[in-house]
Amino acid sequence: MMAVRYEKIISTLDIGSSKVSALIAGVDEGGTLHILGTGQRESKGVVRGCIADMQLAELSVRHAVEQAERIAGINIDRVWLGMSAGGLDSLLSPVEIDLGGDKVEQADIDDLLTAGRTNIDTRGKVVLHVSPTLYALDGNAGVANPLGLYADRVGVEIHAVLADPSPVRNLDMTARASHLGVDAIVASPVAAGLACLSAEERELGVAMVEMGAAITNVSVFIGGMLAGLVTLNHGGADITDEIASVFGIRRAEAERLKCFHGSAITSPRDHQESLDVGAPGDTSQAERPKITRAQLNAIISQRIDTMVVDIGRALKEMGFSNPGRHHIVLTGGGAELKGLADHMQAALGRTVRVGRPTELPGLPDAHSGPAFSTMAGLALYANSNPSDLRLGLQGSDSAMKTQNAGVFARILQAIRENL
Repeated sequence: MMAVRYEKIISTLDIGSSKVSALIAGVDEGGTLHILGTGQRESKGVVRGCIADMQLAELSVRHAVEQAERIAGINIDRVWLGMSAGGLDSLLSPVEIDLGGDKVEQADIDDLLTAGRTNIDTRGKVVLHVSPTLYALDGNAGVANPLGLYADRVGVEIHAVLADPSPVRNLDMTARASHLGVDAIVASPVAAGLACLSAEERELGVAMVEMGAAITNVSVFIGGMLAGLVTLNHGGADITDEIASVFGIRRAEAERLKCFHGSAITSPRDHQESLDVGAPGDTSQAERPKITRAQLNAIISQRIDTMVVDIGRALKEMGFSNPGRHHIVLTGGGAELKGLADHMQAALGRTVRVGRPTELPGLPDAHSGPAFSTMAGLALYANSNPSDLRLGLQGSDSAMKTQNAGVFARILQAIRENL
């Protein structure tokens, strides 16, 4: 059998609060991704998505990457790096220029994109992504490519994703300390959205709740782009901590109870099943305390109710407030909790489904669940040859922002009406 020839190699690295995962993929002549190797290690030295101990985090990165390299039979020296820490922000910066009824030339598009790029107010944050979305001719939005068309005015929405500077620099330094160059740092919702949302979902409008161990990113997609983003400082590990605190047990045992016996949906039968708490070997079998499954699930449900309130508030802030019109995709490691999608569906009044990475040739079953959406999405993002206008970004232009304030307001209103 002839070996597949790969035109290029793509490597990704997702440094999360609970795990570090690495992926190596080859791109064949047809542009198809083939997963060659994956690696995973417990994340150490990371607190709520931010590097807290670089030496410990570096060791976790090295072990995950080495595992992926062994499986792939390839050594890597560069990665696309995921960013999920708090402080992520998303904004739209619209701009418009006059043409006087002339045909749109490439120079006009270049001028428009330059004007839109300089219109972005970074507010002291690091810019992760700057890309043009849909163009508008004479106020009529939804134009994919205006080149060669006639118009009095042409406009475009520039979409930017921002992040707090310190977490970005620390992630970059951790990768480089592991002797890995960084091709780009990609916001986790951008990557996960590619992995578990269809192009049609992103176009028509959908919300994505990416629940990690310590961070939950709530994002809204419409018109094919990420249109809103709110980061919440809680996740699946907070449910584990609640169980450990209430029952006076260690985190490891609380995590075991949550994963193997816990559910976000309660049942009358839960009162009939008793569970041992405390790690095996701590005491004799007879002395180990017991709880009912109903007690465990009550703690889980109470904690989730608090989290869902924050998720609902975030969706409302982004204009995603009309029940029943658009659905929610739940992904991230927290999505693996039994019954969570059903619980959220009942609480939020919307259809909720669990999102997993798009089928990728060679992706092992162990790494094909929602916990690995960002890892897989990074490879899809890298292979899409994304356009980015970050080069030459110079900050804001107050006059231009004032001139386009009305346009911006209309775009936001359109988003809210559609959602």
